[in-house]
Amino acid sequence: QVQLVESGGGLVQAGGSLRLSCVASGSIFSINYMAWYRQAPGKQRELVAAITSGGSTSYADSVKGRFTISRYNAKNTVYLQMNSLKPEDTGVYYCNYQARGLISWGQGTQVTVSS
Repeated sequence: QVQLVESGGGLVQAGGSLRLSCVASGSIFSINYMAWYRQAPGKQRELVAAITSGGSTSYADSVKGRFTISRYNAKNTVYLQMNSLKPEDTGVYYCNYQARGLISWGQGTQVTVSS
């Protein structure tokens, strides 16, 4: 079992920035994949950004150039730096961990961007 705890969400004006953090604990495999998803009201959960344990990253087209995912393996932590935030970035952001067929989710952190 892997437990994920997110933090860093909040209310910000359009154009502002936030940094989300996700700390993983438990039976963590060294080779893994971690990601951030988000879910807006009335919409399906969508992938925002992902990073492998080797540091390869991928992003949704809607956030490319604005968001940066990174990780600090020694502390089992993944970050999401969000700049130039837009109202459409509003939603609950979830941390995701995948390794050897096991999937874990965090409880989510709310991000609200006002116009």
